[in-house]
Amino acid sequence: MSELYLITPPQIDLAHFPAALAAALDAGPIACVQLRLKQADDAQWRRAIDALRPMVHARGVAFLLNDRADLAVATGCDGAHLGQEDLGPGGVAAARAALGKLSLGVTCHDSRHLAIEAANAGADYVAFGAFFPTSTKQASAARLETLAWWCETMEVPAVAIGGIDAVNCGPLVQAGAEFLAVIGAIWNHPDGPAAGVRALQAAINAADPD
Repeated sequence: MSELYLITPPQIDLAHFPAALAAALDAGPIACVQLRLKQADDAQWRRAIDALRPMVHARGVAFLLNDRADLAVATGCDGAHLGQEDLGPGGVAAARAALGKLSLGVTCHDSRHLAIEAANAGADYVAFGAFFPTSTKQASAARLETLAWWCETMEVPAVAIGGIDAVNCGPLVQAGAEFLAVIGAIWNHPDGPAAGVRALQAAINAADPD
């Protein structure tokens, strides 16, 4: 069954966001939380990590950083997720070496080639997307058949990302995605993040082929 992979909004208010995150985490099973900050300096990253990592870990949930493998190692996080533009000259292999035993996820858009390269270089999971229109990230459209092919033939887990919500997640679940990465469906839910988690989990349960 697909699990929820929760991504934070790109800007957060540490006076209020921890309570929202706690509500989401306590509403249903979450596989991991990815801290995704844009236009933040190292000090802002560290403050957010210090505020959020303990509460995520206290619930037995993995805590990953977007793009910042260096800070993941330095601050006791569980790993990092890197986009193709953030891999650097050494590619996935260099990121794998930098993270050591920590988790490494790699964005692969809709590319079988990039996904195979990432898996062969030591990625712990590959991410395909965007599957649906999203306002949080510009990315080429991903096809359901790419995800289904990967899940049928490869052992490295796949994350589906991009505009996923309780209405449209069914085909991704049925294609075999191990994780559904969600942002807006949780933080923008009209009844709050806890309701967003419950709605998505109910949709996953309904769509689960097993």
